[in-house]
Amino acid sequence: MGDVVTVPEKYGLGPIEVTAITDGEVEMVAPLTGSGYSVSGCSGGGGVSSNGSGGVGLSCGKGPAATINDAMSLEVVEIRDVGAVLRIEPAG
Repeated sequence: MGDVVTVPEKYGLGPIEVTAITDGEVEMVAPLTGSGYSVSGCSGGGGVSSNGSGGVGLSCGKGPAATINDAMSLEVVEIRDVGAVLRIEPAG
């Protein structure tokens, strides 16, 4: 459906797929590659859910970066009509 961003395996996630951009938020899904999952700091009401196949979904608005698995920083830099700019880097 949307763009897919491959991230290093050490982050505990498989490729992140953007599934929708609505109401100023970017919705994403990703398979889990590690045994656990944590997220903190999504602005605009970030949420996490399990989809039954070892994956997670999250929705982040533009603003401060979210920290995922205490290893990866994900920031929504800009949201456009049909796309978004994400910044993904090591947490810390």
